[in-house]
Amino acid sequence: MSAKVITVTSGKGGVGKTTITANLGAALAAQGQRVVCIDADIGLRNLDVVLGLENRIVYDLVDIVEGRCRMRQAMIRDKRNEGLYLIPAAQTRDKSAVSPSDMVRLCDELRPEHDWIIIDSPAGIERGFRNAIAAADRVFVVTNPEVSAVRDADRIIGLIEAEGKGPAKLIINRINADMVRKGDMISTQDIVDLLAVELIGIIPEDSQVIISTNQGSPISLDGKSAAGEAFRNISRRMMGAEIPFIDLSKRGNVFKRISNLIRSGGGD
Repeated sequence: MSAKVITVTSGKGGVGKTTITANLGAALAAQGQRVVCIDADIGLRNLDVVLGLENRIVYDLVDIVEGRCRMRQAMIRDKRNEGLYLIPAAQTRDKSAVSPSDMVRLCDELRPEHDWIIIDSPAGIERGFRNAIAAADRVFVVTNPEVSAVRDADRIIGLIEAEGKGPAKLIINRINADMVRKGDMISTQDIVDLLAVELIGIIPEDSQVIISTNQGSPISLDGKSAAGEAFRNISRRMMGAEIPFIDLSKRGNVFKRISNLIRSGGGD
């Protein structure tokens, strides 16, 4: 057994990276996989809250790196999902407390006993981003169907290529089917055409996601939720299954504007 390391990242904050990391981890573990989720957003710890594990933290990622605890002491097992573990971020330190080489060593130690290591990256392109992708075998870029988010995703995809971690794969979050059909939202096909990377997941807008996140219960474990099904589909694709995507192919009215922005590299 040698784990694949997946980093979930984005250029823009607030697109749903942490929710996606938690739900992919839970979905994989529910299928019998052994999964470790690592919160690499040092100083802004949130993955523990989304997983409902915030009250069980004793040690964190920086404690491991600085030798104050063993790896196992910092790993929190999810009681609902026997194969799912969390290594939380430190809240009282900054991103300089961990280096890219630290992340590589940590993941190499975890690989032999797990199937997947999923790293929740901080938004942006600074030190935390480089820490998060250092050990990655694959990088998933998350975007929303918004002009600013897609433009930022285009930039982060270029940086992933420059770091030798490409090609990235794409997850489009919060797609509203009615808005796409009316031409008021950029479609999944438009985004894929613009960013020119492989699509691995489409997650529909679903009010239950906010409820599940507030409750610390991943929606991928909810068999009745559309978003939950989307997360499970992504996890199956990660494991090699061929699962069809939702067809929301109508071109939105914003396509021309965002296409011009990306091609020109221009600002607002």
